Amino acid sequence: MTIPKLLTKAAAICLAANILHAADPEEGFVSLMDGKTFEGWKKTAENPDTWKIEDGAFVAAGPRAHLFYEGDGEPFRNFHLKVEVKTKEGSNGGIYFHTQYQESDWPRVGFENQVNVSHGDWKKTGSLYDVVNIARPSTEDNKWWLQEIIVVNNSVTIKIDGKVILQYIEPKGAEASSPFTRKLSEGTFALQAHDPGSTIYYRNIRVKRL
Repeated sequence: MTIPKLLTKAAAICLAANILHAADPEEGFVSLMDGKTFEGWKKTAENPDTWKIEDGAFVAAGPRAHLFYEGDGEPFRNFHLKVEVKTKEGSNGGIYFHTQYQESDWPRVGFENQVNVSHGDWKKTGSLYDVVNIARPSTEDNKWWLQEIIVVNNSVTIKIDGKVILQYIEPKGAEASSPFTRKLSEGTFALQAHDPGSTIYYRNIRVKRL
């Protein structure tokens, strides 16, 4: 092969690489966990031993407890969050957003994006708990899936393995409820350990501010 042809081929490879990079769906995302420690996260005072780390994942297995992201303390308003999740049979959990740290009980600020394939609660994975509820499971136990939460102004989009399963548009003039606000504003993220019979795995948590 001649030198000009080699140069042309090399230029084509570089161009293709640049195109792939530009289309990279992970561009701009920042990891929120290192897979080895709880650095950047804060356990509730309630049942902190419920949380463990196994094979790079946060594992919720035990009595009710929550794990809140603290990071640099800057709240999230508009964002794209991605979390890989796996459940064992009969398990219930959740991913909170626009929330704030609470030492015990169920988080009262923000929204819960439900994690539940086969638990007795009829509100299944992807539901915005008690706001927009989904009754049919969109994935399976004992299998990793990608759960995405995208918030832009008054819109919330939920994806499971790349498929949009829910979109919520908050009505103009909506006000916070009580005791659970369920009102779009800003805040942090939290993971839920629901009960002693549930085991949930959360890993590869990353976010992009929008």
